Amino acid sequence: MKNSMKGFLEGHPGLRYTYFGGKGGVGKTVMAGAMALWFAQQGRKTLLASTNPVHSLSNLLNQNVFGKATEVDEGYGLHALEIDTRETIERSKTEIREKVNWFLKFADIPTKAEDFVESATMNPAFEESAMFENMIDLIVADQYEVYVFDTAPTANARRLLGMSKVYGLWVDKMLQSRKEARETRIKLSFRKKKEEEQEDPLLTYLASFRDRIDQMRELLTDDSKTAFFFVTLLESLPIAVIKRFIGWFHDFGIPIGGVIVNEVIDDSQLDENTTQFVLNRVEMQKRYLEEAQQSFERILGMVSLLDNEVKGVPMIKKVMSALFPGS
Repeated sequence: MKNSMKGFLEGHPGLRYTYFGGKGGVGKTVMAGAMALWFAQQGRKTLLASTNPVHSLSNLLNQNVFGKATEVDEGYGLHALEIDTRETIERSKTEIREKVNWFLKFADIPTKAEDFVESATMNPAFEESAMFENMIDLIVADQYEVYVFDTAPTANARRLLGMSKVYGLWVDKMLQSRKEARETRIKLSFRKKKEEEQEDPLLTYLASFRDRIDQMRELLTDDSKTAFFFVTLLESLPIAVIKRFIGWFHDFGIPIGGVIVNEVIDDSQLDENTTQFVLNRVEMQKRYLEEAQQSFERILGMVSLLDNEVKGVPMIKKVMSALFPGS
C-alpha cells in the first residue's frame, strides 16, 4: 500500500502541487489527467494545467481548454488550462520592453530599448522563463486547492523548474550590482541627501521579484506540498531518460514522488492464439520491469495498455481506476 499512488497521497495529505514528466510520448498528459480527476473527485478544487509548448490536453479532454481555465465536462468541478505559449512569450516581451524603457529613463541613459529586448528574448531558455513566470502567476493567484502540471519532456521540465534557482542567483547578483551602483552615484552626487532620500524603483522591483522567486522555490522544495512524478514505458530509452535526470531533480531539491509505468501488456490475457510479436513484447517488458524496480525507489502505479485511445473523461476514468484501484 505504501508503494502505491493512493498510499503516497495518504502519506502526504497537504500535497497541493504535482508535476508529471518523462520522455515525450510516454503518457504524461494522461497520467496528469487521471491524477487531477482523482483529486477533483475527492472534492478538492483542482486545476490541471499544461506547461508543454506542444499541448495535448485539449485532445485528451476532447474539449478546448486553450488559453483559459475551463471547467471540464463531467469532470466533478475539475478545471483545465493549456497555457497559451505564444501569448505568454509576447506578454513577456512587452513587459521586458516596458521595464527596460523605464530603467533607461530612470538611469538617464539615451539608448533605445529594442537592442536590450532582442538580446533578452533571443535567449534559448526564454520560452521556459516565460512559462515559469506564468506558472508562478497561477500558483500565487491561489484560486485552486490543488494544481496538477503536465510538463514538457524531461529536459524542458528540468529547465522550467530549474528557473527558480537560476532566477534567484540572477536577482541576487542584480540587487548587489544595483546597490553598489547606487552607492557610487550617491558618493559622486552634489545632492547627496536628495539622492539618498530618492526611492530607487529598480531596487524595489528586484526585491519584489526576488520575493516571488523565493516563494516559488520554497514551494517547489517543500515535500509536504510538492511532488514530481516520472512516467515511463517498459522500454530502454524512457527508463534511461528518468535515470539520467532523477539525480538532477534531487540536486535542485525538488521532491520526487515516484514513477508510474504506463502501457503494460496484461499477460493474463495471453493464450495459444497470441501472436509472436505480442509474446516478444511481453518478454521485453518483463526485462525492463526488473530494471525499473532495481533503479527506482518507488514505483507507485502500473497502468495496463488499453484497447482504445485515452480521450475524453470516461477513458480518463479507466486510467484513474488503474492508478487508484478501488476508485
